[in-house]
Amino acid sequence: MTQEARATAYRLHTLYRFMAGLDPVPMTDANNLKAQGCALLMTANGMITHTPPSTWKCYTMEGATTANASSLSSGGAVSSVDGYMVDPGNPTTLGHRRWVLSNMLSGVGFGSSGKFSCQYQPAGRPKAGAKPWIPWPPAGQIPIQAFGTTWASMDQTGWSLQSDSVDFKSAQVSITAGGMNMPVTVTQLGSGYGSTYAISMVPMGWKAAAGTTYNVKVTDASMPIEYDVAIVDCR
Repeated sequence: MTQEARATAYRLHTLYRFMAGLDPVPMTDANNLKAQGCALLMTANGMITHTPPSTWKCYTMEGATTANASSLSSGGAVSSVDGYMVDPGNPTTLGHRRWVLSNMLSGVGFGSSGKFSCQYQPAGRPKAGAKPWIPWPPAGQIPIQAFGTTWASMDQTGWSLQSDSVDFKSAQVSITAGGMNMPVTVTQLGSGYGSTYAISMVPMGWKAAAGTTYNVKVTDASMPIEYDVAIVDCR
């Protein structure tokens, strides 16, 4: 993987965290080396798994440990950053997206080899002053271009809200635009994928539109939450 590609992947990763109001995390040579070893392991065996067996070709303990703490993709490291934020095929956790936006993320590393890539994301303790809750799409303005890729959209995978302190197990969600109710299906997401608590909110019968502001209101959680999402077109 070239240094230019790593720098591009890191800029994208930092951009998504910036849009969510989060500080960047450091990309280090050590983290990149671990991610590259993870990607090599996946390429040598032609598949991705978070638990590579010791019988695999090119197996190393470090590569296996890194795989367990990484987002894995059968695509390149740069395009996969966008893919992780949409997170298709992951409806019970949205774990790839939640790790990019995690308060617990202490760093990041990128590796790519052949058809496979690893985004290494070591965890730490949330810093003092960490955001109490993190929505995606975020409060404020967001480009419609961040809502999807050529193969998937957040209209399909859902909006999300994650927290390490706000319990959403009884949460009720309403989304409105221009005074009209925009129905969503709310799903409790698995714990431990970058945050303790999380829900997804999948649009039912509507799609996010540029030039529209959506009011999101969450009640019956351990604290009430309300914010506006203003979608703009950056073309």
